[in-house]
Amino acid sequence: MIIAEPVLVLLAMGLGLGAYVALIDGQRYIEFVAPGIIASYGMFAASFECTYGSFFRMEERRTYDAIIATPLNVEDVIAGEIFWGATRSLITGSVILAVAAAFQLVHSPWALLIPLLTFLGGLMFASIAMLFTSLVPSFYEFNYFFTLFITPMFFFSGVFFPLDEFPQIVQKISLIVPLTPVVNMARAFISGDLQPQLVVFLAIIIAYTVLFFAISLVTMRRRLTV
Repeated sequence: MIIAEPVLVLLAMGLGLGAYVALIDGQRYIEFVAPGIIASYGMFAASFECTYGSFFRMEERRTYDAIIATPLNVEDVIAGEIFWGATRSLITGSVILAVAAAFQLVHSPWALLIPLLTFLGGLMFASIAMLFTSLVPSFYEFNYFFTLFITPMFFFSGVFFPLDEFPQIVQKISLIVPLTPVVNMARAFISGDLQPQLVVFLAIIIAYTVLFFAISLVTMRRRLTV
């Protein structure tokens, strides 16, 4: 389902809505949205895996308790969860990239870096999701995470429309949310239009990843050992 949904969204938005949308910088609308769909559904894959999936393993199946009873420690378990979430992101992004290539939406060999980008973005979103998972008391609180954090990013990070079409305040906020640099890098790799600011986008992704990865290790250790 996590693979079928983004493909359907890509086709519905790109071919359906795209028939009524003017060309964007010389691109067809489906060419514009394809990189955003890859980036955003990589985010969804990592986030779902490290919220609902991780919470179920932690609280319902008690998998974490069983693992840390072995020589492995809490940090090993949480790092493994985060990297698995990133792997899910890589798989999702790679499949959507293959579909986009089949529809001749990929115009640069730099697109071969998309799986690496989705893995790195997956690390970032899995770390953020794991931090939230370490704090919530039940499954129900994940509704707030997805409704107030993930979904707004989906619509206001340049996935479906250029950011310069939004009001100034939205543009400024969008520039610092985690999904925006992933979308921008995916779009650059697929189009082949590489700009110096890609280094800034990469630095932002790495900074968020390191920050939230480190914090999630601390908060999960407190939850599992107190």
